Amino acid sequence: MSAKVLVIAGDFVEDYELMVPFQALIAMGYEVDAVCPEKSKGDTIATAIHDFEGDQTYTEKPGHRFTLNATFAEVSPDQYDGLLIPGGRELQST
Repeated sequence: MSAKVLVIAGDFVEDYELMVPFQALIAMGYEVDAVCPEKSKGDTIATAIHDFEGDQTYTEKPGHRFTLNATFAEVSPDQYDGLLIPGGRELQST
C-alpha cells in the first residue's frame, strides 16, 4: 500500500505550488487527494501565476483550472501520511 498525501488548496492558489508537487508526488508513487473547502470531487479551482517583472514588482496571470480529485467534506486526517498546503492568495469579497 502506498503512502497517502492530502492537498488542501483554494481558488487562486499559486499554480506551481500546487501543480508541481501534486504531479511529482504521484510520479513517486504516492496516492494524492486534492480538496478545497466547500467543493467536491470533479469541481475545479482557479490557479494564479505570479510573474516577477523586475524592480520587486510582479503581475498576476491566470493559471490552470485544477480539477479536485476528492471531496473536502469526506476526507479524514487520519487517512493520510502527509499534508501539503500550497500558497496563494485569498479572494476578498467586498
